[in-house]
Amino acid sequence: MILFPAIDLKGGEAVRLKLGDMAQATVFNTDPAAQARIFESQGFQYLHVVDLDGAFAGESRNGAAVERILAAVKMPVQLGGGIRTLAHIEGWLQKGLSRVILGTVALRDPELVKTAARQFPGKVAVGIDARGGKVAVEGWAETSELDVIEMARRFEGAGVAAIIYTDIDRDGVLAGINWAGTLALARAVTIPVIASGGLASMDDIERLSRPECQILEGAISGRALYDGRIDPAKALALLRGVAA
Repeated sequence: MILFPAIDLKGGEAVRLKLGDMAQATVFNTDPAAQARIFESQGFQYLHVVDLDGAFAGESRNGAAVERILAAVKMPVQLGGGIRTLAHIEGWLQKGLSRVILGTVALRDPELVKTAARQFPGKVAVGIDARGGKVAVEGWAETSELDVIEMARRFEGAGVAAIIYTDIDRDGVLAGINWAGTLALARAVTIPVIASGGLASMDDIERLSRPECQILEGAISGRALYDGRIDPAKALALLRGVAA
Protein backbone atom coordinates (compact mmCIF):
# COMPACT_ATOMS: atom_id res chain seq x y z
CA MET A 1 0.00 0.00 0.00
CA ILE A 2 1.67 3.22 -1.17
CA LEU A 3 0.84 6.61 0.33
CA PHE A 4 1.69 9.19 -2.31
CA PRO A 5 2.26 12.78 -1.10
CA ALA A 6 1.02 15.23 -3.72
CA ILE A 7 2.59 18.36 -5.14
CA ASP A 8 0.24 20.33 -7.38
CA LEU A 9 2.02 22.99 -9.43
CA LYS A 10 0.53 26.36 -10.34
CA GLY A 11 2.75 29.21 -11.45
CA GLY A 12 5.80 27.29 -10.30
CA GLU A 13 4.51 26.95 -6.73
CA ALA A 14 3.13 24.03 -4.72
CA VAL A 15 -0.58 24.65 -4.20
CA ARG A 16 -3.79 22.83 -3.37
CA LEU A 17 -7.09 23.51 -5.08
CA LYS A 18 -10.56 23.29 -3.61
CA LEU A 19 -13.03 21.24 -5.67
CA GLY A 20 -10.72 21.52 -8.68
CA ASP A 21 -11.22 25.29 -8.92
CA MET A 22 -8.07 27.13 -10.05
CA ALA A 23 -9.47 30.29 -8.44
CA GLN A 24 -9.44 28.54 -5.06
CA ALA A 25 -5.73 27.75 -4.86
CA THR A 26 -3.80 27.86 -1.59
CA VAL A 27 -0.01 28.16 -1.84
CA PHE A 28 1.70 25.76 0.56
CA ASN A 29 5.29 26.11 -0.61
CA THR A 30 6.87 28.52 -3.08
CA ASP A 31 9.68 26.00 -3.63
CA PRO A 32 8.26 22.66 -4.86
CA ALA A 33 11.68 21.00 -4.90
CA ALA A 34 12.14 21.83 -1.22
CA GLN A 35 8.70 20.39 -0.54
CA ALA A 36 9.66 17.21 -2.37
CA ARG A 37 12.76 16.90 -0.19
CA ILE A 38 10.60 17.30 2.93
CA PHE A 39 8.34 14.48 1.81
CA GLU A 40 11.31 12.24 1.06
CA SER A 41 12.87 12.99 4.46
CA GLN A 42 9.58 12.00 6.10
CA GLY A 43 9.90 8.52 4.64
CA PHE A 44 7.59 8.69 1.63
CA GLN A 45 8.72 6.45 -1.20
CA TYR A 46 6.80 7.70 -4.25
CA LEU A 47 5.82 11.26 -5.20
CA HIS A 48 2.71 12.36 -7.10
CA VAL A 49 3.02 15.62 -9.08
CA VAL A 50 0.40 17.45 -11.14
CA ASP A 51 1.04 20.36 -13.51
CA LEU A 52 -2.26 22.17 -12.99
CA ASP A 53 -1.50 24.90 -15.52
CA GLY A 54 -0.54 22.21 -18.01
CA ALA A 55 -3.82 20.35 -17.47
CA PHE A 56 -5.76 23.44 -18.52
CA ALA A 57 -3.38 24.49 -21.30
CA GLY A 58 -2.90 21.03 -22.82
CA GLU A 59 0.88 21.33 -22.65
CA SER A 60 3.59 21.43 -20.00
CA ARG A 61 3.65 24.75 -18.15
CA ASN A 62 5.62 23.91 -15.01
CA GLY A 63 8.38 21.90 -16.62
CA ALA A 64 11.21 23.76 -14.88
CA ALA A 65 9.65 23.11 -11.46
CA VAL A 66 9.21 19.42 -12.27
CA GLU A 67 12.83 19.14 -13.37
CA ARG A 68 13.97 20.73 -10.11
CA ILE A 69 11.88 18.19 -8.20
CA LEU A 70 13.44 15.32 -10.14
CA ALA A 71 16.91 16.68 -9.34
CA ALA A 72 16.07 17.11 -5.66
CA VAL A 73 14.90 13.61 -4.72
CA LYS A 74 15.83 9.99 -5.29
CA MET A 75 12.33 8.55 -4.89
CA PRO A 76 10.28 7.79 -8.03
CA VAL A 77 8.01 10.55 -9.32
CA GLN A 78 4.80 10.30 -11.34
CA LEU A 79 3.49 13.32 -13.25
CA GLY A 80 0.16 14.28 -14.75
CA GLY A 81 -1.19 17.41 -16.40
CA GLY A 82 -0.88 18.50 -20.01
CA ILE A 83 0.84 15.35 -21.29
CA ARG A 84 -0.96 14.72 -24.57
CA THR A 85 1.49 13.23 -27.11
CA LEU A 86 3.96 10.36 -27.44
CA ALA A 87 6.73 12.95 -27.74
CA HIS A 88 5.67 14.50 -24.41
CA ILE A 89 5.63 11.06 -22.78
CA GLU A 90 9.03 10.03 -24.12
CA GLY A 91 10.56 13.41 -23.26
CA TRP A 92 9.46 13.24 -19.63
CA LEU A 93 10.53 9.64 -19.18
CA GLN A 94 13.96 10.50 -20.57
CA LYS A 95 14.22 13.26 -17.95
CA GLY A 96 13.77 10.74 -15.17
CA LEU A 97 10.06 10.44 -14.46
CA SER A 98 9.07 6.98 -13.30
CA ARG A 99 5.53 7.24 -14.62
CA VAL A 100 3.41 9.62 -16.68
CA ILE A 101 -0.30 10.04 -16.02
CA LEU A 102 -2.55 10.53 -19.03
CA GLY A 103 -5.95 12.08 -18.36
CA THR A 104 -7.68 14.14 -21.05
CA VAL A 105 -5.93 12.28 -23.88
CA ALA A 106 -7.10 8.97 -22.39
CA LEU A 107 -10.66 10.05 -23.11
CA ARG A 108 -9.97 11.81 -26.41
CA ASP A 109 -7.47 9.33 -27.89
CA PRO A 110 -7.42 5.98 -26.04
CA GLU A 111 -5.35 4.39 -28.82
CA LEU A 112 -2.49 6.78 -28.04
CA VAL A 113 -2.56 5.58 -24.44
CA LYS A 114 -2.47 1.95 -25.52
CA THR A 115 0.43 2.65 -27.88
CA ALA A 116 2.33 4.44 -25.13
CA ALA A 117 1.69 1.62 -22.65
CA ARG A 118 3.13 -0.89 -25.11
CA GLN A 119 6.09 1.34 -25.97
CA PHE A 120 6.91 2.21 -22.34
CA PRO A 121 5.94 -0.82 -20.20
CA GLY A 122 5.10 0.03 -16.61
CA LYS A 123 5.54 3.75 -17.24
CA VAL A 124 2.05 4.85 -18.29
CA ALA A 125 -0.87 5.42 -15.92
CA VAL A 126 -4.36 6.71 -16.68
CA GLY A 127 -5.87 9.50 -14.62
CA ILE A 128 -9.64 9.29 -14.33
CA ASP A 129 -11.11 12.37 -12.71
CA ALA A 130 -14.83 12.25 -12.00
CA ARG A 131 -17.57 14.66 -11.06
CA GLY A 132 -20.84 13.01 -10.12
CA GLY A 133 -19.51 9.67 -11.38
CA LYS A 134 -18.81 11.06 -14.87
CA VAL A 135 -15.35 11.59 -16.34
CA ALA A 136 -14.10 15.18 -16.35
CA VAL A 137 -11.33 16.45 -18.63
CA GLU A 138 -9.41 19.58 -19.65
CA GLY A 139 -8.23 20.29 -16.12
CA TRP A 140 -11.68 19.33 -14.79
CA ALA A 141 -13.24 22.19 -16.76
CA GLU A 142 -15.44 19.84 -18.84
CA THR A 143 -17.53 16.88 -17.72
CA SER A 144 -18.29 14.12 -20.22
CA GLU A 145 -21.14 11.61 -20.24
CA LEU A 146 -18.76 8.67 -19.83
CA ASP A 147 -18.99 6.56 -16.70
CA VAL A 148 -15.78 5.98 -14.71
CA ILE A 149 -15.87 2.18 -14.86
CA GLU A 150 -16.75 2.22 -18.56
CA MET A 151 -13.68 4.34 -19.26
CA ALA A 152 -11.39 2.22 -17.11
CA ARG A 153 -12.46 -0.95 -18.89
CA ARG A 154 -11.30 0.53 -22.20
CA PHE A 155 -7.74 -0.04 -21.02
CA GLU A 156 -8.02 -3.59 -19.73
CA GLY A 157 -5.18 -5.68 -21.15
CA ALA A 158 -3.45 -2.63 -22.64
CA GLY A 159 -0.52 -2.65 -20.23
CA VAL A 160 -1.55 0.44 -18.28
CA ALA A 161 0.41 0.47 -15.00
CA ALA A 162 -2.26 2.07 -12.82
CA ILE A 163 -5.43 4.12 -12.72
CA ILE A 164 -5.44 7.23 -10.54
CA TYR A 165 -9.08 7.85 -9.64
CA THR A 166 -9.92 11.33 -8.35
CA ASP A 167 -13.33 12.28 -7.01
CA ILE A 168 -13.36 16.01 -7.81
CA ASP A 169 -16.32 16.62 -5.50
CA ARG A 170 -14.06 15.64 -2.59
CA ASP A 171 -10.73 17.01 -3.75
CA GLY A 172 -9.15 19.54 -1.45
CA VAL A 173 -12.09 19.73 0.98
CA LEU A 174 -11.03 16.97 3.41
CA ALA A 175 -14.35 15.18 2.98
CA GLY A 176 -12.87 11.68 3.06
CA ILE A 177 -12.21 9.30 0.19
CA ASN A 178 -15.13 8.11 -1.91
CA TRP A 179 -14.67 4.55 -0.69
CA ALA A 180 -17.71 3.07 -2.42
CA GLY A 181 -16.80 4.44 -5.84
CA THR A 182 -13.08 3.76 -5.52
CA LEU A 183 -13.46 0.16 -4.36
CA ALA A 184 -16.15 -0.52 -6.96
CA LEU A 185 -13.72 0.64 -9.65
CA ALA A 186 -10.90 -1.49 -8.24
CA ARG A 187 -13.17 -4.56 -8.26
CA ALA A 188 -14.32 -3.86 -11.82
CA VAL A 189 -10.88 -3.88 -13.46
CA THR A 190 -7.61 -5.76 -13.11
CA ILE A 191 -5.54 -2.57 -13.46
CA PRO A 192 -4.21 -1.36 -10.08
CA VAL A 193 -6.22 1.60 -8.73
CA ILE A 194 -4.88 4.53 -6.70
CA ALA A 195 -7.39 6.57 -4.69
CA SER A 196 -7.22 10.36 -4.91
CA GLY A 197 -9.35 13.19 -3.61
CA GLY A 198 -10.60 13.76 -0.08
CA LEU A 199 -8.15 11.82 2.07
CA ALA A 200 -8.69 13.77 5.26
CA SER A 201 -7.41 12.15 8.43
CA MET A 202 -5.75 9.25 10.18
CA ASP A 203 -9.17 7.58 10.11
CA ASP A 204 -8.82 7.37 6.33
CA ILE A 205 -5.34 5.92 6.74
CA GLU A 206 -6.74 3.31 9.13
CA ARG A 207 -9.43 2.47 6.60
CA LEU A 208 -6.75 2.04 3.94
CA SER A 209 -5.02 -0.51 6.12
CA ARG A 210 -8.08 -2.77 6.31
CA PRO A 211 -8.26 -5.99 4.28
CA GLU A 212 -10.99 -4.76 1.91
CA CYS A 213 -8.74 -1.91 0.79
CA GLN A 214 -5.75 -4.09 -0.01
CA ILE A 215 -7.15 -4.32 -3.53
CA LEU A 216 -5.88 -0.74 -4.00
CA GLU A 217 -2.31 0.11 -4.97
CA GLY A 218 -2.42 3.13 -2.69
CA ALA A 219 -3.80 6.59 -2.09
CA ILE A 220 -2.75 10.17 -2.69
CA SER A 221 -2.73 12.77 0.06
CA GLY A 222 -2.38 16.51 -0.39
CA ARG A 223 -4.04 19.07 1.85
CA ALA A 224 -4.26 16.77 4.89
CA LEU A 225 -0.47 16.36 4.86
CA TYR A 226 0.15 20.07 4.43
CA ASP A 227 -2.33 20.92 7.19
CA GLY A 228 -0.86 18.39 9.60
CA ARG A 229 -4.06 16.35 9.82
CA ILE A 230 -2.06 13.27 8.87
CA ASP A 231 1.12 12.39 10.75
CA PRO A 232 3.53 11.00 8.13
CA ALA A 233 5.42 8.66 10.47
CA LYS A 234 2.27 7.18 11.99
CA ALA A 235 0.53 6.89 8.62
CA LEU A 236 3.43 5.15 6.94
CA ALA A 237 3.90 2.81 9.90
CA LEU A 238 0.21 1.91 9.93
CA LEU A 239 0.22 1.12 6.21
CA ARG A 240 3.29 -1.05 6.65
CA GLY A 241 1.53 -2.93 9.42
CA VAL A 242 3.97 -1.74 12.05
CA ALA A 243 3.06 -0.02 15.32
CA ALA A 244 4.12 3.63 15.26
